[in-house]
Parts: sequence; C-alpha cells; structure tokens
Amino acid sequence: MRAETQNNIDAIQKSLNLLAQRMDYETARYRLEEFDARVEDPTLWDDPEAAQKLMRDRQVLVDTLAMHDSIKQELADNVELIEMGEMEDDADIVTEAEDALKALRDKAAQKELEALLDGEADANDTFLEVNAGAGGTESCDWANMLSRMYVRWAEKKGYKVELQSMQSGDEAGIKSVTYKIIGHNAYGWLKSESGVHRLVRISPFDSAAKRHTSFTSVKVYPVVDDNIEIEVNQSDIRLDTYRSSGAGGQHVNTTDSAVRITHFPTGIVVTSSEKSQHQNRDIAMKALKSRLYQMELDKRSTLVNEAHENAGDAGWGNQIRSYVLQPYQMVKDLRTGFETSDTKGVLDGDLDGLMGATLALDMSGKGRDAANTD
Repeated sequence: MRAETQNNIDAIQKSLNLLAQRMDYETARYRLEEFDARVEDPTLWDDPEAAQKLMRDRQVLVDTLAMHDSIKQELADNVELIEMGEMEDDADIVTEAEDALKALRDKAAQKELEALLDGEADANDTFLEVNAGAGGTESCDWANMLSRMYVRWAEKKGYKVELQSMQSGDEAGIKSVTYKIIGHNAYGWLKSESGVHRLVRISPFDSAAKRHTSFTSVKVYPVVDDNIEIEVNQSDIRLDTYRSSGAGGQHVNTTDSAVRITHFPTGIVVTSSEKSQHQNRDIAMKALKSRLYQMELDKRSTLVNEAHENAGDAGWGNQIRSYVLQPYQMVKDLRTGFETSDTKGVLDGDLDGLMGATLALDMSGKGRDAANTD
C-alpha cells in the first residue's frame, strides 16, 4: 500500500476517534433508547417547545451516529478493495478506492471540525447582524453583499433564515440588517464571523472607475433558549414603537408596530419590525437577552473578550477579513492566514474553508490534539 494512501487511512481513523470521543460513542446507543422512550410518552407534546427541542436533540444524535458509522464502514470497504486490487494486480480497482479514500479524508476532516462545536451555546440558533461602516453608499452596498453571502451560506447548510429587521440605505444597499438563523450549530459556525470585513473594488457608483475601500461590521449572538436564565430589569430598558419601512419585496413589510428596546446599563439597542407589536416585543427581548448572554460568554474567554474589546468601529485596523476584487482577486482571513482566489464562490456563500480554518484555531480551548487526549 502506498505511503500516501496509508496517510489518508490514518487521518480518517484519527478523525473517527475524535468523533467517537466527542459524542461518547460507547453510551450513544443507550442515550438514543432514552430519547425513544421519551418520544413515546403521551404527555410529551403538552409542552410543544420542550418536545421540539427533544426531537431536535434526538435527531442530532441519530445523524451523528449514522455519520460516524458510515465513515467507518466506507473506510473498511475501501481498504478491503485496495487489498483485493493489489492481490489481483488490478490497478483500476486500487486507483478507484484510493480516490474514494481521498474524498472520505476530506469529509471526515470536516466532520471532525464540527465535533469541536461543543461550546456552551454552539448548538444554538443565532442572530446575525450586519452594519454598514462609514462610507455612505459604498458601505451600504457592501453590507448588502455580505448579507446576501451569509443568507446563501445558511441556505446551503439547510438552515432556516428569518429576517428580524432591516434599514435600507439612502441610495442603495442597506444600513443594517438582522437575521435569525435556525439550525443545529448555527451559532457555532457563525460566531467567528464577528468583526469588521473590508472590501476593495472598483466602485460601480464611481463614474471615474476608481478603486474604493469599504468596511462593514458583523456581529453574531446565540439565541438564548429556556435553559439559560438571563434577567433583565424593566427599569433598565426603554421600549419605543415606531413606523418601519424597508425597500419592499417579499422579505420586507411596512408596519406601524416596529419595536426598539434600549438597554441603559450596556447601551445595547435591538429592534424588530417584521411581526405584530406583541411578537416584535418578544423577538426584541430575546435578541437583547442573546446580546447580554454573548457578553457573558465573552467574559469567560480571554481571546474572544479581547477580540470584542478591540473590535471598535468598522474601519482601518479592526478587520478580521479582507475581500479584494481589484487589482487582483483574493479573500484573506487576517487571523488564520487562510486565503482563496475564489472571490465569487465566497461571496456566493462558500465559507466553510474560512470558517473551518478559524474553528481549527480552537477559540473554545479544544484543539485537535487536546480533543484526542481528553
């Protein structure tokens, strides 16, 4: 067996070992039996929210077990094919199986990264907020491009995207937008996107076709579920209602019942303008609690806390990533050094490479080596 093939086999096995540890494979079947027993309880749906959470948790366990076993079986099958091909001197079978192992190595590595998403809130849904920086129309257009990028990424992941609020730009694009992204590990994947994103391009709004630099900030907060207690004193907030209007289209409604909540101790302001006034208040309160919870998470992590404290305004010196479209094509993450010339793919939502590189930095304190020795 070739050395490269053996290296691929070893890499897949190492990923499998990490996956097994992270899900506690030895007890996973028993936990699934417990889930199944609770599902059969006739009183389960007396509490719809708790029932839905239980069903989601059960499905995550089912999917994780199936994924682990599938990779393990595919590894064994291809190793067997290689050994058989070598015995029968059939180069075609060996080549086909080796190619399959290369693809399996990449798949296993991706699942290994996902296994590191075991922080306190990583599995939660998330709020994603995009705000244009200084620069008028240029920054508003860049904010709109980033917004589209994240929606495309979420859709490719199979996540559900709900628009919470949006403020259109004066001439084009958007000044700000907030989405709720619903799906397993939504926060875990997106949390590393918080920061300032810089765009360099020939401006479509400049008749002289000069190169412009624009900045937009992205903020990500986990959706706080009922298991996490966040107290908000009514005396600490102000609730305002106002008329909200967007740029039109299927995702934007005009309403007289938009809600803005200001939290005095922190200066946090959250809005919601897509539902009835009662629903907007509920949505805005959940968003406020998520912001407060994120602040608490930041305090527990020195690296994350420093990143947020240094985030500053959307401008020079605060970027986490650069997107250069002129005079060359390059997207580069300034934290990891990861770069790609596929700018079109990135702006169309192909972000897993960038996110994976940041996740591998182990901002939660669980890098690959540590994960394999827990």
